[in-house]
Amino acid sequence: MTNPIQLLMVEDSENLRRAMKMGLNGTGEVNVSGDTNTGEEALTLALAAPPDAILMDVQLAGKLNGIEAAVAIRRELPRLPVVFYSIQDDDSYYRDFRRSGILSHYAYVRKSNYLLPQMIVPLLRDAVAGRSFIDPDIEARVHEVRQKDEHSPMALLEPNEQVVAKMLAVGMTNEQIAARLGFQDKRTVSRTNGQIYAAWGLVESSIDEKVARTRAAIIMREGRLLMWAADGSASVMNERGDWVKWEGG
Repeated sequence: MTNPIQLLMVEDSENLRRAMKMGLNGTGEVNVSGDTNTGEEALTLALAAPPDAILMDVQLAGKLNGIEAAVAIRRELPRLPVVFYSIQDDDSYYRDFRRSGILSHYAYVRKSNYLLPQMIVPLLRDAVAGRSFIDPDIEARVHEVRQKDEHSPMALLEPNEQVVAKMLAVGMTNEQIAARLGFQDKRTVSRTNGQIYAAWGLVESSIDEKVARTRAAIIMREGRLLMWAADGSASVMNERGDWVKWEGG
């Protein structure tokens, strides 16, 4: 008989954590050797006594969510197996997961579908063996978020330009932006604005700076690229990358 999987459980609900711990220990295939409700403490526990695997809720108490905690842990303990689960359907979590770069030794499933011990244990075994599994619904949502990000106007800007674009969108003047960012020369903001307008296709000769600035603010508010015709009508890029009539125009 193989030794039980030494498991670190990270779950923010004390009652659920207690019930899951009892259920998993009862299988005889898992020993919950540590448990906590925060990603910060999970990192401390994992470093003090590395488990065979981690069962990790995505939404946690504390500042770190489960994916951020796993990234921090795997930085110290490379490819430590992690089974993520969540009932949340939040773009930010899927974005964090996509950006985490986790490639193997993991699973990511819906809490509501995989909560029973007999369903969790096979996922843990596979993760420990280096195999990976992602719930098809979650995989579709991760792909959806990736599509959103790739067609986001911000993806066309460098980090400093993104900061300035956000300030343009709330109506700040060049002088106010320069003061907020500590620029000694307010022309720096004008130059940055020019890069933003160019990246978003707002530099045609017929468009003056005031119009470009207004349209840049609209793009920021929409969170999608827009294109204006000569008559002033606008089209917006949808999540598939197609141009369609902008209903807000």
